[in-house]
Amino acid sequence: MKIAISGASGFIGKRLTDKFNELGFTVFSLSRFDFDKGEEILIQKIKDCDIIINLAGAPIAKRWTKAYKKVLYDSRILTTRILVDAINKSNAKPKLLMSASAIGIYDSQNKHDEISQNFSDNFLATICKDWEAEAMKAQINTVILRFSVVLDKKDGAFPKMYLPFKYGCGGKIGSGKQWFSWIYIDDLVNAIIHIINNEQRHTVYNLSAPKSLTNKEFAEVLSAKINKHAFFNVPEFVFKILYGEGSIVITEGQNVVPQRLLDEGFVFEYETIEKTIEPLTK
Repeated sequence: MKIAISGASGFIGKRLTDKFNELGFTVFSLSRFDFDKGEEILIQKIKDCDIIINLAGAPIAKRWTKAYKKVLYDSRILTTRILVDAINKSNAKPKLLMSASAIGIYDSQNKHDEISQNFSDNFLATICKDWEAEAMKAQINTVILRFSVVLDKKDGAFPKMYLPFKYGCGGKIGSGKQWFSWIYIDDLVNAIIHIINNEQRHTVYNLSAPKSLTNKEFAEVLSAKINKHAFFNVPEFVFKILYGEGSIVITEGQNVVPQRLLDEGFVFEYETIEKTIEPLTK
């Protein structure tokens, strides 16, 4: 099987590449330079490819200035548009496009499975809606992957989340009532492989562990595991100062269920946060 990955240099892309190589697949990266060289070059790169996994996008966890909001938007929507155009014009189309999105598309008030239409109206949700719409223009079988917070010991959000707890300064953020939906990196990789192997696959999947919890509950589980108190309460305004509008990624959250994976019999190795904390804090 031949698989092309855009955003392969990111931590999810790297982990997927390692797993695909382990399984004997041929994997190659679609870099930013491939997109810059023009459509014809991209068409040649994806020629005879079985699957394309589209993960490209600038990091969310930065201050959202007006200029950076454009970077966030363009790095996802325009890149996906160029990729889809190349797919549609190719004479040797891939069998499947898997395109990233995020659970940030959902509002923070309701519980969401994949058929939920209770979407938020903020900037992050707008990115997700437009991102998905561009991917769905592909004239091949397309799957949307709505990522929750992906937990890994060395990469992604967790090392920054863990640092204050490690030094006894951990605690909840704001009220602590905001939902925290997450998935361990190994389960994420295995879920994507499960979807690839499922010929009866759906169009949209929530990539999240089955049991969400609140920010306060997460702080309590993590602090108990490492025997550190979690007395500190970081006010929301601190994150608004640091990240501006982007603070919603931290101060708001979504309660998400991966119903389609569960219905298809996918087994999460790290179903609870208690089990997930174990490899994260070793």
